[in-house]
Amino acid sequence: MKIGIVDCGGANLNSIYYSFKRLNIDSFISNSIDELSQMDALVLPGVGSAGKVMDTLSKKNLVSFIRETNKPLLGICIGMQILFDYSEEDNTKCLGLIKGNITKFNKKDVIAVPQMGWNKVECKLDNTLDGYYYFANSYFNKDSDYTVGYTSYGNQFSSIIKKDNLLGCQFHPEKSSTAGEMFLKNFINSI
Repeated sequence: MKIGIVDCGGANLNSIYYSFKRLNIDSFISNSIDELSQMDALVLPGVGSAGKVMDTLSKKNLVSFIRETNKPLLGICIGMQILFDYSEEDNTKCLGLIKGNITKFNKKDVIAVPQMGWNKVECKLDNTLDGYYYFANSYFNKDSDYTVGYTSYGNQFSSIIKKDNLLGCQFHPEKSSTAGEMFLKNFINSI
């Protein structure tokens, strides 16, 4: 099995690469459609801003490829957010694969923006994925028809989404110790 980590300008590419390596899964960092087409599954990594990530994907001619792929695709943090229609961050039109918008946490409702640290996820898709995961986000999706995991930070928001070949997590599994490892194993086992 080969996992293609899409190089969309984020800073956590190596963290994700080594997370898969610890699971004895071959992964490759690339922004080449030819190379990514050879992979069994794809990961959209999760550090950066919506505008920057979409701009990088556009410059590398990856937007149509990602929109049209039937490969299992895991979006992490910003990688999940750009699966939606629109993000308030940088006033960004996103991939439009999942109906809905990404909004910024309201400072009146939360302790601090961004949310940084461990928070609980309750997953209605698979309760073995319930647990504490590491978050680093200022933006969120409140609720979607495809939300299968929820977290509370001021208000409840989508922390896991699932639609067809798409899986997204607002948290960082590569920074979430054994819970994150279990989440990545679950993704691999679903391929």
